[in-house]
Amino acid sequence: MSTPAPDAPIYVISVAAQLTGLHPQTLRTYERMGLITPGRTGGGGRRYSARDIEQLRDIAELTSAGIGIEGVRRILELEHRVSALAARNQELQAELDATREALRLAATARVVDAPPSRLPALRRPDPEQSVVVWRRGR
Repeated sequence: MSTPAPDAPIYVISVAAQLTGLHPQTLRTYERMGLITPGRTGGGGRRYSARDIEQLRDIAELTSAGIGIEGVRRILELEHRVSALAARNQELQAELDATREALRLAATARVVDAPPSRLPALRRPDPEQSVVVWRRGR
């Protein structure tokens, strides 16, 4: 038997309440406030994912520490932004690595008698200089 994906909506509200230690009405309130968005069945029943359960636990921890709902909302928003920026940083790092590899391959494949190229001259990287990669807008 395989483990469901973290975003797979599998837990009914009573199980989610039990797993988080929160009352089902509290889960409904958090949904109305936009702090959580459970999946829905065809009949409209709520289904919570493992990620939803984790987020509900985080909300419960923050509120029990005395943080108000608006503070919780802001913290969750900032955590989401940090995650998005980290993912974007990984994309850019992979792109930079691919560009460096392409430049390395181009430098090693360069033939002495090759016709002049319109590309800037390739040279060994200087550790005191940075490489700037310009991209056109998407």
